[in-house]
Amino acid sequence: MTKIAIIEDDAVINQMYRMKFEAAGFHVEVADNGVRGVAMVAAFKPDIILLDIGMPEMQGDEALAEIRKDPASKNTPVIILTNLGEEEAPKTLRGLGIHSYIVKADLTPRQVVARVKDALGLTEE
Repeated sequence: MTKIAIIEDDAVINQMYRMKFEAAGFHVEVADNGVRGVAMVAAFKPDIILLDIGMPEMQGDEALAEIRKDPASKNTPVIILTNLGEEEAPKTLRGLGIHSYIVKADLTPRQVVARVKDALGLTEE
């Protein structure tokens, strides 16, 4: 089963994406801030990570920098899922190897699931 880590501080959004990805056959783990997200990724070893930028305790770019230090997650695909426009995002993200950047308001959860499947090379049924 494909594993996805969702690191997002909004509980409603976390729950919505958990349900969508579980319905699509993914094993899902969620974290509500960057510190917990870094620990979760180290333990869970996901196939892909959905990462918010603006979070308490540790911002998304800081969390991703920590995630990239671990050899096990150094090359794990990361999709930024945020409400910040790409031009507003921290410049440090560019050097951290993100797969793609999604503004939450621009896509439905179903479209986000499709983007994740595409990033993993999974075919749609």
